[in-house]
Amino acid sequence: MSQINTKEAEKSPEYFMKAAIEEAKKAEQMGEVPIGAVVVLNNQIIGRGHNRRELTQVATTHAEMYAIEEANRYLGNWRLTDCDLYVTLEPCPMCSGAIILSRLRRVYYGASDYKAGTAGTLMNLLTDTRFNHQATVIPGVCEEACQQLLSHFFKKLREAKKEKKRLLKAINESEHFNQMTD
Repeated sequence: MSQINTKEAEKSPEYFMKAAIEEAKKAEQMGEVPIGAVVVLNNQIIGRGHNRRELTQVATTHAEMYAIEEANRYLGNWRLTDCDLYVTLEPCPMCSGAIILSRLRRVYYGASDYKAGTAGTLMNLLTDTRFNHQATVIPGVCEEACQQLLSHFFKKLREAKKEKKRLLKAINESEHFNQMTD
């Protein structure tokens, strides 16, 4: 049985996706949809981001956008031609546009997005040859972990909504009872 070189193993796509998952967990702790992203150059993370739409109430504050902006600042360049993006959820049209415009080399994503995914699910903007740049797409990296993060988040959200509804109903019934006994 051969031994795994730990230096190689720690720099695998799974290694970097785990860093993106850590970013997603930061978003979840803030009450955001748990999506995280990292930009990597020469086996080094140069940009990190997590979803902040609810916090900022700005539609463009997606994880990918933050990671790309941080990488741009790090390099002092809008071109990220030798960089790769790791993101826990398949990019949406806006993020795919930013990926193309920043000229990222590869995009690794975890979970597919059946409502807005444009890196292979609904369409694939990233490999469309009509654009002046294409990125290689590698789907399904740590897919189960990424899907579980999202599933767990939305399950908790649905349960909280049900509980709120139940409490409101109880309050309304109590107020109705109090009005009848007055």
